[in-house]
Amino acid sequence: MSTAIRPSACPGLLRIVPALDGGICRIKLAGGAISATQALAVAEAAQAYAGGVIEATNRANLQIRGIGAEHQALIAKLLAAGLGPTSAAGDDVRNLMLSPSAGIDPLRLLDTRPLAGQILETLQSHPRFHELSAKFAVQLDGGEALAMLEHHHDLWLAALERDGQLLLAFGLAGCPVDKPVAAVPLEQGHELLVAVLELFLEQALPEQTRMRHLLAQMPVSDFVALLDQRLSRPLLNIDGWQRPAAAEGLHLGTYPQSDSGRVYVGAVTPLGRLDPDVLKGVAQLAQRYGDASLRFTPWQSLLLPFIALADAPAVTAQLSQLGLLCSPGQALAHLIACTGSNGCGKALAETKGDAVRLAALLQRHGRCLDVHLSACSRSCAAAHVAAATLLAVAPGRYDVYFRDAAQPGFGTLHARNLSIEAAEAVLEARPRSHLDD
Repeated sequence: MSTAIRPSACPGLLRIVPALDGGICRIKLAGGAISATQALAVAEAAQAYAGGVIEATNRANLQIRGIGAEHQALIAKLLAAGLGPTSAAGDDVRNLMLSPSAGIDPLRLLDTRPLAGQILETLQSHPRFHELSAKFAVQLDGGEALAMLEHHHDLWLAALERDGQLLLAFGLAGCPVDKPVAAVPLEQGHELLVAVLELFLEQALPEQTRMRHLLAQMPVSDFVALLDQRLSRPLLNIDGWQRPAAAEGLHLGTYPQSDSGRVYVGAVTPLGRLDPDVLKGVAQLAQRYGDASLRFTPWQSLLLPFIALADAPAVTAQLSQLGLLCSPGQALAHLIACTGSNGCGKALAETKGDAVRLAALLQRHGRCLDVHLSACSRSCAAAHVAAATLLAVAPGRYDVYFRDAAQPGFGTLHARNLSIEAAEAVLEARPRSHLDD
């Protein structure tokens, strides 16, 4: 891999970014999937060359934190496990989100993995696309019941069926629950992606690194008109189509696959953290009971697919023994927290520890609420707006926001400068209909 790696604030596999607790390496997983053998390599690398902290990210990737002087040995081990890009310059742009249940979801309209493989290969091998921002992201939605539909992407594509034909609806600078721009036949999906990315790169100014930046200056209708001219067939009008809502909570628990008699078992990593021994244990379960693969999710959880229904209780029990959260009745399974002041120089509070305290208080009162603790306004831990957000203003002190579709950012500011105990009391007083969603 001789191609130069461009500067960026975002970590990658080949670019270790410094933090308070050492270097950070981000391993981008194709559709969130990783083999058990690769997972063991990640665990061994974190153990040998870093501080032993592995993170599951909100875009279904993995990060290793606390990397020291032997960063080249760590990179070499991950590359040897097949976890790197096909070209060094292609590492940044491998930002393609699929459903964690791609190919196995009983409600899927199509198996997105073949097209995803084609897209990832194009992103890595097309030199022009290496100019895209390391944050520029694409979503490919196959209509699965288990789907994260709230994360914004620069381009999203979603499967639908019309008059017996599979189509891909698409939208720009949004997510699949938005009104689509238009659609193309499934077989034209790759052509559409290439055309959208090339047009974006031609039209965007250097400072317009994301699709939303370009569309703030260029009407969507103008972009689509130029796009239509590039395609081998005209865009299709699908006025009135709306992507059905995804099911709630399918990333946690045991659920049937489309394969008869097989299930996947989902468990949440506590606040997105795994230590090497836990990841090794999960990999060994995948080898013993499943198809020797794991899938990470945008909820900072993981799935073990292809489990025999009769084995699911044993797998769940062993995941729980490893320290993973396997029940929706565990308050900590519903909390998100960023790295916090132990690892990030921009953090105003130690969010991980505060989240554990908050979870204990919520558990005591029998509440399981979707709460996001953010140590600063950048919101690194959540790519969507949680029902409630605690935004740090000082160590152990938070402003409390409630999600409000009419308000930008975290929503409506409800209270300022509260302790964790006071914040929990505010959450407890909030009607369940406003938070248990």
